[in-house]
Amino acid sequence: MQALWMLAATFLFSVMGVFVKLASSTYTTSEIVTVRGGVGVFFLLGLVYLHGGTFKTSMVKSHMWRGIFGVTSLWLWFYSIAHLPLSLSITLSYMSSIWVAVILFVTSWWKNRGKQVVHLPPSLAAAIVLGFVGVVMLLQPTITPEQVPDSLVALCSGFIAALAYLQVRQMGVAGEPEYRVVFYFSFVSTVMGVVGQLAAFDKFSVSQAAAHQSHHLFQLNGVLLLLGVGLFATIAQIFMTRAYRLGNPLVAANLQYVGIVFTTAFDIWIWNLSLSWISWCGIAVILASGMIASNFNSQSNTADENSTAKAA
Repeated sequence: MQALWMLAATFLFSVMGVFVKLASSTYTTSEIVTVRGGVGVFFLLGLVYLHGGTFKTSMVKSHMWRGIFGVTSLWLWFYSIAHLPLSLSITLSYMSSIWVAVILFVTSWWKNRGKQVVHLPPSLAAAIVLGFVGVVMLLQPTITPEQVPDSLVALCSGFIAALAYLQVRQMGVAGEPEYRVVFYFSFVSTVMGVVGQLAAFDKFSVSQAAAHQSHHLFQLNGVLLLLGVGLFATIAQIFMTRAYRLGNPLVAANLQYVGIVFTTAFDIWIWNLSLSWISWCGIAVILASGMIASNFNSQSNTADENSTAKAA
């Protein structure tokens, strides 16, 4: 089930990326971040009201760090989406899968101070390497020198996102429900988005700021795009949080690569992106990486079930 939750999340994040790309021509990054978070807050308030639950938590510090990492990554990601081809921006940000593996390896090594070799399952290591190779193959023919600065922004987004994912994993293992994790992240997104807008408006007079808002904020097409960003992002966040809670975090991180295939398909369909044969091979390698990771997860679950049965 972990693989299915993660695949659904990556698809919804890709759809969200399309809405962000379209909205970026009209709205600032601060405005998109604000509405994205606000939609999530109201969506989850309604969900909890209808189905029960509570937002009371004993993990305030963890939510704070998850919010800081997540919103910073989100801000950088939305910026890169606005300034790069969608598939390139998504691909670079999805380097977070590599960062997750590196962080886990370094953390484990540091805890043991090099006293023992950190074990990484061969099949999962192969999946991570294959995913990286696929990313390089997909990026190599499409990146241009003028895109390098914005590409570095997307890479930073991926690294900070990896920290956020590991924080999500820790909270999920500790028993924090998905809706609560996503709610507080959405709340922090809203607050930081508003702060960003206020900082931007300091450059304008009150009348100029009001004119700026009335000019585009409440246009029907724009409102629908922003609602799409918030709705798809919130549902995707819930699915992703569940995927990280249910199994190996490296499996969930590696399956994010499949999202690159989804976003590339949208790039071809909407923006008429042309891919070279190397890029198509890269997509095939990424899909193979995801299949290996899913197979590893399936074998791990079977082994756990067999161990439980024997113990019983």
